Amino acid sequence: MKVLVVGSGGREHVICWKISQSPKVDKIYCAPGNAGISEVAECVDIKAMDFDNLVKFAKDNGIDLTVVGMDDPLVGGIVDAFEAEGLRVFGPRKNAAILEGSKAFSKDLMKKYNIPTASYETFTSPEDAKKYLETSKYPIVLKADGLALGKGVLICNTMEEAMEGVNELMLDKKFGSAGNTIVVEEFMTGREVSVLSFVDGNTIKIMSSAQDHKRAKDGDQGLNTGGMGNFSPSPFYTEEVDEFCKKYIYQATVDAMKSEGRPFKGVIFFGLMLTPEGPKVLEYNARFGDPEAQVVLPRMKNDIVDVFEACIDGTLDKIDLQFGDDACVCVVLASDGYPLEYKKGYEIFGMENFKDKDDYFLFHAGTKFNEEGKVVTNGGRVLGVTALGKDLIDARAKAYEATEWVNFENKYMRHDIGRSIDHQ
Repeated sequence: MKVLVVGSGGREHVICWKISQSPKVDKIYCAPGNAGISEVAECVDIKAMDFDNLVKFAKDNGIDLTVVGMDDPLVGGIVDAFEAEGLRVFGPRKNAAILEGSKAFSKDLMKKYNIPTASYETFTSPEDAKKYLETSKYPIVLKADGLALGKGVLICNTMEEAMEGVNELMLDKKFGSAGNTIVVEEFMTGREVSVLSFVDGNTIKIMSSAQDHKRAKDGDQGLNTGGMGNFSPSPFYTEEVDEFCKKYIYQATVDAMKSEGRPFKGVIFFGLMLTPEGPKVLEYNARFGDPEAQVVLPRMKNDIVDVFEACIDGTLDKIDLQFGDDACVCVVLASDGYPLEYKKGYEIFGMENFKDKDDYFLFHAGTKFNEEGKVVTNGGRVLGVTALGKDLIDARAKAYEATEWVNFENKYMRHDIGRSIDHQ
């Protein structure tokens, strides 16, 4: 079969890599892809939001399955566009992708169906938001309602910071129209855990847990980013936590979406906070996390194409989802200055060191070929250096060892990804 993957980041690289292991697949295309993806798929120069040309490409090239990795096209309705032409596609329809596309929608859904989450209020007026903040308890969290590349969340320690945050989101439009509506949320304490799941509209199958590091600098300092590194499984995601979430969060979310006439097929990412009162939902995403996918999918034993098709066909209950007893750590190599200003176009050296090395992977996020055919940096997050190990400490040591194998000018990384696992 022929498969088309839509997207261009590290998440799409690991999806293409995982699909390439399926004996059912003869050919993989990726639109638009990146330099690393070109090693496992043929990259096609069509942007992820160009639905008409993506549909045309799928029809002209006899694509049997399209897998959408990115949030923007999902929220924009790419699945609906493909289905309207009779094409098989993995991902939620537009009316289900709103679970990620609108934080106000997802918060209202959780409130209506008693799914544990932080208390909140929603505002469309900056004046009303500021009035509310005058009597609020601090710290407090401000969230842009729409998509903001994983960065539209502000943790405000004082009223002054919160007022400035309202200005940034709603008046200065730091994240464009995503800040037309904001959610003001109680600040929760505890450990954050990410849990990815496959969903077919009725059945949900949980993948292995992961733990992200969102802040740009060591010690969880600096600005929020799309993610500076990750590990799986999370030692803090215990059997007790799993049982609670299965009972009150996971299936409850799937059932809620079905009850709302928005059946969800695809991947639901649950961002959880393990609070003193129990697990609560921080956020939903309607696709694989990035870089969560880079540490979860290498540990998955199943043929991923079987799982994609089961989600589409509503037969996920027949899939026995299996993960190894090993562990995986990903350290993101970024361009210095990310997530603000940074330079790109620097040649990347040492990638050949990953060839034919078991347990070591180099997933490309922001890379491209320059005019001379050299691989150069092309984004804030450039590479995901990833390693499997017998346990988290082993995987972490391997991943950091491998960060020294590859270099580019203005290379930047955190040095404490997974350090908490050394001190359990």
